[in-house]
Amino acid sequence: MRIVLPVLLVALLSGCMVGPDYVRPGVEAPQKFSYQPADARDTADTEWWKQFGDPVLDALIAEALSGNKNLAIAAANVEQAAALLTQARSPLFPQIGYGASGTRQRASELGATPVPSSIPNPQTAYQALASASWEIDLWGRIRRLSESARASLLATEEARRGVILSLVASVANTYLQLRGLDEQLEISRRTLATYAESVKLFELQFKYGVISQMNVEQTRSQYETAAAAIPQIESQIVQTENALSVLLGRNPGAIERGKPMSDLALPAVPAGVPSGLLERRPDIVQAEQQLIAANAQIGAAKALYFPTISLTGAFGGASADLSDLFKGPARVWSYAGAITGPIFTGGAISGQVAQAEAARQAALLNYEASIQNAFSDVESALAATAKLGEQSVAQQRLVKALSEYSRLARLQYEGGYAPYSTVLQAEQQLFPAELNLAATRAQVFASLVGIYRAMGGGWVGAADRLAAGTARAAEPQPDAGPR
Repeated sequence: MRIVLPVLLVALLSGCMVGPDYVRPGVEAPQKFSYQPADARDTADTEWWKQFGDPVLDALIAEALSGNKNLAIAAANVEQAAALLTQARSPLFPQIGYGASGTRQRASELGATPVPSSIPNPQTAYQALASASWEIDLWGRIRRLSESARASLLATEEARRGVILSLVASVANTYLQLRGLDEQLEISRRTLATYAESVKLFELQFKYGVISQMNVEQTRSQYETAAAAIPQIESQIVQTENALSVLLGRNPGAIERGKPMSDLALPAVPAGVPSGLLERRPDIVQAEQQLIAANAQIGAAKALYFPTISLTGAFGGASADLSDLFKGPARVWSYAGAITGPIFTGGAISGQVAQAEAARQAALLNYEASIQNAFSDVESALAATAKLGEQSVAQQRLVKALSEYSRLARLQYEGGYAPYSTVLQAEQQLFPAELNLAATRAQVFASLVGIYRAMGGGWVGAADRLAAGTARAAEPQPDAGPR
């Protein structure tokens, strides 16, 4: 009974933890997104990139999830945070160790206090001890540190999920940008070929005196305008391919192409409510876990004001002869308890508390800023999709009108009713309009990618599972041996 009561007392006291318990701060969220269309569908938890209907894009995303270096770095950071949690929790358990020593020493016989002849000189001593120590976490300091380390681990995990979110969106965006540039290159080459035929025709007409040299040079200026655009687009294609290669974890090089932009399907706009972002966006969850970690550090700092109680013990043997080390007479043991506490620290503890409270305030503001940025990202992405859709439709009408204008202008020129400058003016407007249409079409697809990126969702988990599966598939398999 004399032993049970102190143990029960310690157990009751160990349930006490100083410092504030975490409570999620209140968030003022909008009721709905202003630009979300009425036909939005619940697709935020699906692998949205498959809605494009391009197997090459699907394969590129799978390759990026298995080979991207930033994702591998993020995974290593998670392992590091998990190890830190294990380290932070370890003082909750008794620390058991061992030690052994052997010494042989001879004292001087000519010193001020010579060694008596009855004492062996030199002397041999052996010792082997098992030791244990345990800090009783009365005020919850270690548990608060463990709580902080656990929240930091979860924050690091959410940072890894954020890398997945960004990676998938970046691969899709870069691939769509590449396909848009491919379409612009095709338009430029087709236009160049058309202008080349016009130059040949006009040079022949000039040779026989049908037209003036000015008409020839006007046609040649059109040709050179298209020719100058091609190297610029080709350079952009190479740069985009290299950027996509890095995302895939490859060395820079060519990228396989799938369906042309005109054959890609537009993914549905995902449905969502603003409050859902608190659970779906990795950066918001990461910021909240960082807030939890900072909140727990306040309790760990305040616990330093209270005394620390520790228990230590040792058991083993000590002998002058190694063969007698583990015999009964050589047995030694000890146990002790210690209590230490601060009286005056010159502000060392209060400074740590103030530092922890300031860090929590900064983490709170970062959490609130992350939420506001998330709302802004979604609203901006929805607005961009809506307005780019309108812009794309208007650009299509413009290209159609300029195509008809160019056709009619050439007919009038060939019939002698209009100068060639009218044809030149029409074609000078048509070529950049076609390039702008291809670029706008790519931006429309990219804006839908931006919505999925801004909203987060369960698709990040699906991509995470895909990354884990591709990583396991890439691991070398054990040799099954001869059959």
